[in-house]
Amino acid sequence: MKSGKAEIVCGIHPVLETLKSGRRKIEQIHIASGRQDRKVRSILALASQKGIRVARVPGEVLDRLALGAVHQGIVARVTGSGPVSVEEVLATSGTHPFFLVLDQVEDPRNLGAILRSAAAARVDGVFIPEHGSARSSPAVTKASAGHAEKVRLAVAGNLVSLLERLKEKGIWVVGVDQEAGTPWTRFDYSLPLALVLGGEEKGIRRLVREHCDVLVGIPLAGGVDSLNVSVAAGVLLFEVVRQRGERGPT
Repeated sequence: MKSGKAEIVCGIHPVLETLKSGRRKIEQIHIASGRQDRKVRSILALASQKGIRVARVPGEVLDRLALGAVHQGIVARVTGSGPVSVEEVLATSGTHPFFLVLDQVEDPRNLGAILRSAAAARVDGVFIPEHGSARSSPAVTKASAGHAEKVRLAVAGNLVSLLERLKEKGIWVVGVDQEAGTPWTRFDYSLPLALVLGGEEKGIRRLVREHCDVLVGIPLAGGVDSLNVSVAAGVLLFEVVRQRGERGPT
């Protein structure tokens, strides 16, 4: 989402996480008349601290604002920048980064679920290509339960060029490919790292695959061709968390 363009954020968790992150400006929050539970009180308290306007409105007003999305009795109108620049992510990720590169993940729900896992795994940055990929949107925010707000998402003009830049910086580029002979647990993820996952239908594109340092796969039972990309991302991300928790950076 470009700076200045308004977006509607729907649901308790997406609105709460947007408030907490402070990355985007919330112009106004609309809450269903009569809703007074603990989570709403938390939102009201944060909104008050930040000087954000809150309006109590009937359910039909929320339905209209949400444009058919599930809103759980709360809708926020937000503006501000979505993706950050590749340069900003690379310049501020320290000497031992942990990146995620998504090669043409097109389903907003998958992207949202991946960003939620990336936030939980403390990924330093997520890179997506300029074309052929889902982008920051209300559907992505909703699918991430608002946790997309915690992740630095950057759009790269060319993923192959990005991978070359990462390798020049001493970062290992590890592609996830179902045909790989190396199981996903047989790599040392305590190294400076960029995990690469491919899109829902075709996986990692050939040129992107050829620019990975190593390929790893998740062995599956016979008759199961592949995992959903968001599930595969969760498996890999938390193997990195497990290894780094046990060994720490090298």
